[in-house]
This record gives sequence, structure tokens and C-alpha cells, in this order.
Amino acid sequence: MSRMSAIEKDFDRLALLDDNGWTQNNHYHGFLLQHVPASCSSALEVGCGTGSFARRLAQCAQHVVALDLSAEMIRVARARSEQFKNLEYRCADVMAAGLPREGFNCVATIATLHHLPLREVLCKLKDSVKPGGVLLVLDLFEPERNLLKPAGLRDELLNVAAMGISGSLRLVHNKRLKPPKEVRAAWEAHGKTDSYPTMPEVRALCAAILPGAQIRQHLLWRYSIVWQKQLA
Repeated sequence: MSRMSAIEKDFDRLALLDDNGWTQNNHYHGFLLQHVPASCSSALEVGCGTGSFARRLAQCAQHVVALDLSAEMIRVARARSEQFKNLEYRCADVMAAGLPREGFNCVATIATLHHLPLREVLCKLKDSVKPGGVLLVLDLFEPERNLLKPAGLRDELLNVAAMGISGSLRLVHNKRLKPPKEVRAAWEAHGKTDSYPTMPEVRALCAAILPGAQIRQHLLWRYSIVWQKQLA
């Protein structure tokens, strides 16, 4: 089984376990939405999952296209989004999809790019942003482990803080410290195929292909990229 087929199978399984509750990803939805252009006629989300961010994006944009590799994720997303007439879901592999060049005022992706060749997918998404539009990325990074380096020690301290904050927020929003056992097992199985860039790698790549991008390291093991394409 190819890596992408395995990922598709994993997310088909995870879609059936999704309870539409709080996650580390949707904790940052509000932050991303702050950067959506005020007059956004068209938006794209890559890796939409069950559609929680796509539905919020549809309240800011006239038309939203949301892609996901998993047919089950798309099925659940459509079922939860029937009231959003401006939201179109498509089951597609972004690397094989024919995205329109400069077709969207906003292109967003959450916790998806670590499954893909990062340079190639960022270049593809960059090309689909209209001049004056924005590319919004939220994804996971690999903490530095060398405690003799300032960055490594900082990341370890942030890890400890993130574990406590993550549990507290899950308790507040979902009324439990941990996800159900079967959900944890599904994510642990999926995580065996995951690999993440370090923050220096993210910054170096953005310097090369997304000049002027705003890059932030967040708690809960996430980083963000906010990049605006210059007007011609």
C-alpha cells in the first residue's frame, strides 16, 4: 500500500470516530480567520477533514472549495454543512488536483502539509493565490531535542506547557481529559507514518519560496505561516 493510500485509509477510519468536539487544530481557527481578506470572493481549504474550518471560512468568503483525500471525511463534512450553499466539497489529492492559477483570494490548510512534500505543495498553493490574496498554513513541527541548545531547551519547556494546556482545554470543551480510547488508538496508529519539519527548516523554506511570510511558533505543537502575494 502506498503512503498516500495508507493515509487515506487512516482518515476514513478517523472520520467515523469524529465527534465534532474541540481539537488542538480548531483552537487556532480564530487566529487564521483574522487574516482572511475582507472582501474574499473565493477561498480554498486543502485537507478539510470533516469541515469545521471550511464552515467558518464559508462565513467569510462568497465561495469556498474544500478538498480532502478521504471520501469518508468528505461524506461527513457534506452531512454537517447542508446549510452552507456557498461551500463545495471535493474528494481529491491536492498534488494531483488541477488548481487554477491565481484562482483564490485565500488558500488555507490545517495539519495537512506534513503528509506531503513540503516544498512542492507550498509552491503549488502559492501559485493558486490571487495577487493581494493570502496563503494561511497551520501545521505541526518537530521540537528540537538538543537540550544544550537554547532552542532545544525552549522546545522541551513548551512541550511540558502544551501537554497541560491541551488537557485543560479538552476538559473545558469536551468534558474529558483525553479522547476516547478508540480515537487515541486510531491517532496513534496514524502517527507512525507522520514526520514533521523543525522550525528552522520551516523558516528556511519560507525564506526561499515565500518571501515576507509571517511565521509563528505556537503552543500545542503548531506553527503558522501567513503569506500575502504581492499585487502585480
